[in-house]
Amino acid sequence: MANEHNLIPAQKGEVRNPNGRPKKYVTLLKEQGYKLAEINDTIQAMLSMDLDELKDVWQNPKATILEKTIANAMRKSLEKGSLYSIETLLSRVYGKPKETADVNQTVSGEIKITLDLGE
Repeated sequence: MANEHNLIPAQKGEVRNPNGRPKKYVTLLKEQGYKLAEINDTIQAMLSMDLDELKDVWQNPKATILEKTIANAMRKSLEKGSLYSIETLLSRVYGKPKETADVNQTVSGEIKITLDLGE
């Protein structure tokens, strides 16, 4: 639970988060003029790189902003020991796996099905 002593109601007209939610990588890259296909192709190629190759991309002065942004996201994710950025990049390129649910239901009694063929 939150510490109720620290909860201060916002005053009328007060903005608590003036910059809003941070934008995601792909949104930032689209604003810079990259097409979705270019972003996906670059992500796919960079996901197969090892750490030294990512470091080379990051340090290369001729690397595009797209390449640097993706390399930086992957590098930060690996340094933190988190797979969040990599998972996000993978789902961006390959899509999310299908989620399945095992549903078992027992029906007691009689089930009546009527079919009207219009004859």
